[in-house]
Amino acid sequence: MRTLAAAALLTVTTVGLQSQSNGPQPTPMPPPIVAPRDVPYPGTVRLAVDAADLDRHLFSVRETLPVRAGEHLVLLFPQWLPGSHSPSGRIDKLGGLTIRANGTSLEWRRDVVDVFAFHVDVPQSASALDIEFQLMSPVEAAQGRVVMTAEMLNLQWNTVVLYPAGYFTRQITVEPSVKLPGGWQLATALETATTRADVTTFKPTPLETLVDSPIFAGKYFKRFDLDPGAAVPVRLNLVADRPELIDPKPEQLEAHRELVRQAYKLYGSHHYDHYDFLVALTDRMGDIGLEHHRSSEDGVSPGYFTAWERLTDDHDLLPHEYTHSWNGKYRRPADLWTPNYNVPMRGSLLWVYEGQTEYWGFVLAARSGMLTRQQTLDAIGSIAASYDHRIGRQWRPLQDTTNDPTAAQRRPLAWRSWERSEDYYFEGQLVWLDADTLIRELSGDRRSLDDFASAFFGGSGTSYVPVTYTFDDVVKALNTVQPYDWASFLRTRVEKIARTPLDGLARGGYRLVYTDTPTEYFRNSEVRRRVSDLMFSLGFVVSDDGRLTEVLWDGPAFKQSLTVGTQIVSVNGVGYSGDRLREAIRDAQKSGAAIELAIRNGDRYRSVSMNYREGLRYPRLERDTSKPARLDQILAPRK
Repeated sequence: MRTLAAAALLTVTTVGLQSQSNGPQPTPMPPPIVAPRDVPYPGTVRLAVDAADLDRHLFSVRETLPVRAGEHLVLLFPQWLPGSHSPSGRIDKLGGLTIRANGTSLEWRRDVVDVFAFHVDVPQSASALDIEFQLMSPVEAAQGRVVMTAEMLNLQWNTVVLYPAGYFTRQITVEPSVKLPGGWQLATALETATTRADVTTFKPTPLETLVDSPIFAGKYFKRFDLDPGAAVPVRLNLVADRPELIDPKPEQLEAHRELVRQAYKLYGSHHYDHYDFLVALTDRMGDIGLEHHRSSEDGVSPGYFTAWERLTDDHDLLPHEYTHSWNGKYRRPADLWTPNYNVPMRGSLLWVYEGQTEYWGFVLAARSGMLTRQQTLDAIGSIAASYDHRIGRQWRPLQDTTNDPTAAQRRPLAWRSWERSEDYYFEGQLVWLDADTLIRELSGDRRSLDDFASAFFGGSGTSYVPVTYTFDDVVKALNTVQPYDWASFLRTRVEKIARTPLDGLARGGYRLVYTDTPTEYFRNSEVRRRVSDLMFSLGFVVSDDGRLTEVLWDGPAFKQSLTVGTQIVSVNGVGYSGDRLREAIRDAQKSGAAIELAIRNGDRYRSVSMNYREGLRYPRLERDTSKPARLDQILAPRK
């Protein structure tokens, strides 16, 4: 025990040391930017975007902002983006910012801490500011997602607006307009006011609704009514690289119409006054799948219709994004909702927001005929196998991956199976399959997760004002459907270091197995991705040119120090091809001989002997006839 004298001496010594410090001290932080308030912004912002400069990929912006004379104003560029759940606003793409009042240029100052904020002092004589800048969108994929090509464009309003700090975005009214290349057509959830020549002006709308209502426009455009005769229209809007790509067959169009019908049967209501699928069939504009309340941005392969039977792993995208109108936009996690786009989002419930949406995306794809029952089973089998090999579960719970939109922002990973990355999507899907089959089992197959979806996401009426929820709300709703200790059920699977949640497969009447032949769904996915997926045998995915694109942590390739980027030059002394490598795996299983690979990393070459003799292993689901076929029941269309 210390004596009082010793303690006093220690205190004096410590104080003495502090007083002798002569190092630098922190510079005081600037005053915080004013927090948003739920009060109307005075006046209407006029926002005009010229999107006709296809060659240079430039969007030119003119904005007129009503202001109070003499005020100090902070303008914000959106940073935290709904649907992305992350601070991924591309402020680096803003250029040429000029602010004028009464024709005179004003000085602006970027905030020294928040680079998304710009300070400007409004002159005493000014009632409005005229703002101009350009969005310098990527001209190639290395610079980011390409949003403008010679045939189409994707205008996201959050990339072309500066808005005043201090207000909820639902309280800022904007009158937007866009100029398109001559002869182009557009689709958006916004309501058109006028169209003159190539300029479309939309009705004034809250900034919150504007950012939630992007535009797809194109030279080649078609629109289809997915709910003919309905008071609330649902439309399929298509743009494509070539005109022949947007001519769906009647049965393909019928599958999309059945998607709407099955969604209504599942949720029991809708929370929009119209809905627009914005679909780009392209390999020139960047990929996208992004939800909105009354629309969705969906990027699919050019052969979405013309190669319908082969490009099956595209077919769950529209059901997924459509489901978000209910789960994510109408019902939204309380900590994910923010009053403006510069208040940080928190994604603690993304395993509900995205995980259950992923679940319903596949279920609705099967129920509507976008995927066959077998294709859906094969897809679920592939997902289950991938997450059964997601060895990072040994150190990182599913809950922690909800931080990835902020921490990782989908940057390339060297060891995905160990690091984990936004696993709340597909592992979350398996959690909800587990919950669905458990509800069915406990209730004697009288109730299901359908009942939860109808009550929790459907609700009553057609209001599309967001309603937020918490973990406790989810648990309460599940208990209303089927009494159980749902809090422990969810926390064990989400918050704890846990095994792969495969109980839903077993309870659903299926088991995960591996065979030496890929399912048609698996093989089609390989062809589309231009890879040979040998993750469950040699422990890697290899592109058609021999480059490894993913390596399984602690798998056979990992143990030979192979990494992403390794190039396979030859297999058993002969130049690389995917077929040759698969044949070598078969031969090794029969003969017991090692697989000899010549590999290259940069300018270094070496030989690798892989003593792997277990043959090709591809996942699929096998029916367990000792259990009820609940998974088949889940995927069956509702009558």
